[in-house]
Amino acid sequence: METIVLVLIHGWKSHPGVWNRLKERVNLPPDRIWSFDYSTLHESTIQEIARRLQDFIQENRTKLGYFGPIDIVCHSMGGYVTRYFVEVLDGEKKREKIRQLIEIGVPNQGSSMAEIFNDPEHGPAIINVLEGEFVPKKYIPTHDVNVQGLRIKSRETAQLCNAGLRKDIKYRNILAANRTGDPAFFPSFEGKTWVFGHDNTWKKTWLGDGVIPNADSYLPGTGFDLIPIDPSSLQTEPYRYCHIHLPKNPEVIRLVIKYIENPLLPSSEIFP
Repeated sequence: METIVLVLIHGWKSHPGVWNRLKERVNLPPDRIWSFDYSTLHESTIQEIARRLQDFIQENRTKLGYFGPIDIVCHSMGGYVTRYFVEVLDGEKKREKIRQLIEIGVPNQGSSMAEIFNDPEHGPAIINVLEGEFVPKKYIPTHDVNVQGLRIKSRETAQLCNAGLRKDIKYRNILAANRTGDPAFFPSFEGKTWVFGHDNTWKKTWLGDGVIPNADSYLPGTGFDLIPIDPSSLQTEPYRYCHIHLPKNPEVIRLVIKYIENPLLPSSEIFP
């Protein structure tokens, strides 16, 4: 059997270097690990970045001469962009052969954080707390095309919901939660995560990674793993399970490698 190709896609305001630990541990030759870099595309729409991803994969396929199935591992906005590519742009044609889509903290239903940035009541205070840690200094969300596309109420999120999941792809989600209620998990919000409820009200929950609540990642009928599997893992350095650190988290890396090496293994749980 020919060796699979692995495509890695980083998150919002991140870079391909977040995958270095995974790349060191996964048993694949370097030419079969493709890292998509969109770190300079701050002024591009979700659709534009998704098309760049489409071109990137095709260019690498031609270069390697490989036209078989690929596994895609993506973090945060990277997963949202990937789904826009495979479901909206390629959904009907299904030209891209994808064996697994392994998502890490991805806002599949749109991002509560992107939405709250734009909320007139909560937004300014949230941005002030996160300045220099998760958002740039003097951040203005209405000027951020990426974030506007990620919103729960965005046109792109509506397109994703209408497109539906592809039956030829195995979807997996790796989600983190503050299972011990430790404020050090994500100190900016006392260890909790903001979530936009179905009743259009804002709440804070332990079921999230500080940035993406588990509810935002919901994909009906698909598999997911909630980490840490052992809550005692949060006793030392709980921040390693918050959103920003997930691509480098050892438990995440072990799960990703397990599924790449054994794609038929079921995820721990299934979304209803």
